[in-house]
Amino acid sequence: MHEQGFDNIYRDLEGLRARDRYRRRRTLESPQGARVVVDGRRLLNFCSNDYLGLASDPRVGEAFRTGIERWGTGAGASHLVCGHTAAHEALEIALAEFTGRPRALLYSSGYHANVGVINALLSRGDFVFEDRLNHASLLDGGWISLATFTWFDHLDAAHLERGLEAVADAGARKLIASDGTFSMDGDRCRLDDAIAVAKRHRAWLMIDDAHGMGVHGRQGVGLVDPQQRSTDDVPVLVGTLGKAFGTAGAFVAGDEGLIETLIQRSRNYIYTTAMPSALAVATLVSLSILRDETWRREHLAHLVDRFRTEASTLGFSVMPSVSPIQPLVVGDAARALALSSALEERGFLITAIRPPTVPEGTSRLRVTLTAAHKTSDVDQLLEALAAVDRGLEPEA
Repeated sequence: MHEQGFDNIYRDLEGLRARDRYRRRRTLESPQGARVVVDGRRLLNFCSNDYLGLASDPRVGEAFRTGIERWGTGAGASHLVCGHTAAHEALEIALAEFTGRPRALLYSSGYHANVGVINALLSRGDFVFEDRLNHASLLDGGWISLATFTWFDHLDAAHLERGLEAVADAGARKLIASDGTFSMDGDRCRLDDAIAVAKRHRAWLMIDDAHGMGVHGRQGVGLVDPQQRSTDDVPVLVGTLGKAFGTAGAFVAGDEGLIETLIQRSRNYIYTTAMPSALAVATLVSLSILRDETWRREHLAHLVDRFRTEASTLGFSVMPSVSPIQPLVVGDAARALALSSALEERGFLITAIRPPTVPEGTSRLRVTLTAAHKTSDVDQLLEALAAVDRGLEPEA
C-alpha cells in the first residue's frame, strides 16, 4: 500500500535502528558530577560538558536559592515586555566586562543565540561562510537566514578565502561563522587566519566559544582574549552558560550597534520568555568562581595531558585537541555503541557519538574531562578502555 503524509515515520525510525543511529535518552537519578547514578548504578561520568565542575557547586546552588527568594521562579515575560530584571542587567554587565566588550545580551540557550544572531544580521542577498564541522546551531542559523550558504573545509583559511573571492557583490553582508573549540573534535579555530581573511574581504567574523570559555585563556576568558583581539577583529562573540559556567543560557557580546540590532531584530531574543532571574543570580556567582579559581583550569589541563599521553601509549589514536574534549574515533557506529556499552558494564558513562552528529565513518567515543575528576579516575578509565578494546578485537 502506498504511504501518504506521515505514514512513513515508523519506517524511518526502524531505519535508524537498523543503521545503529537510533538515539536513546538516559535518565540520571543524581546531580551532575564526576559520578552520577543511572538506572540505580553509580557510574564515573566522562561525557559531561560541566568542564569546571560547577553544575553542582554548593555556592552556585545557594545563590540560586537566594535568587528565587528575591525574584521567584520565572521571569513571566520576554525581555522586551516585562521580563528583564535588575538581575539580568547585572549579569549582562558582568559578562561584557569579562569578555572585554562594550555590551552583552542574554539568550535562553546557545542554540537560540546562534540562530538568532545570524538571522538578525543576514537575509536574502547576503552571504554566510561556515566551517564544515560547525555546531548544528550555527549551521541552522545560516540555512534559515536565506543568505547564500557556503561551506569551507575544516580550519582551511585558503578555502574560505576562495569562497569570499567568488562573491562579486561587494555591497552585500558577508559573515564568517565558526566554533571556537569544536564540540566533537576538540580542536580550535585558527583565529588569526580567520581574522585576516575577514578583514581582507570586509566580512564580519562570528565565533561561538561555547566549549572554550572557562577552560582556555587568561581567567578563563576563552579563545578571544580582549587584550589581544578587539571587536574589530571578532565583531560577534557567543558564549554559553550551560557548560563551564555550570548553569544555563547563553550570551552574545559585542559593540553597541550589534547588541541594539539584536534587541530590535533577533526573533529568538524578542519572542521568548527571559531566563529566570534566579538563574542570572547563580551565574554571577559561577562567573566569579570561574575567573578566580585558576586551580580548576590547571587541574583540568593536567588531566587532559595525562589522558592524551597514556592513551597514545596504549595505542589509541588521539586527535589534535588540548581541550577537555578527547574523542576516540572508532569509525563504525556499531563498534562505538559496543564500546560504550562495554564501558558502562565496567562502571563508566561515555556516550557513543554517531552520524549525523559526526561525519560518516567517524563514529566515536567523545570522552570529556572535568575539573571534578581525579587523576585516579582518568587512570581507571584508561585501564578500562584498554580492556574493552582488547575484548572487542576480532579473533585472528
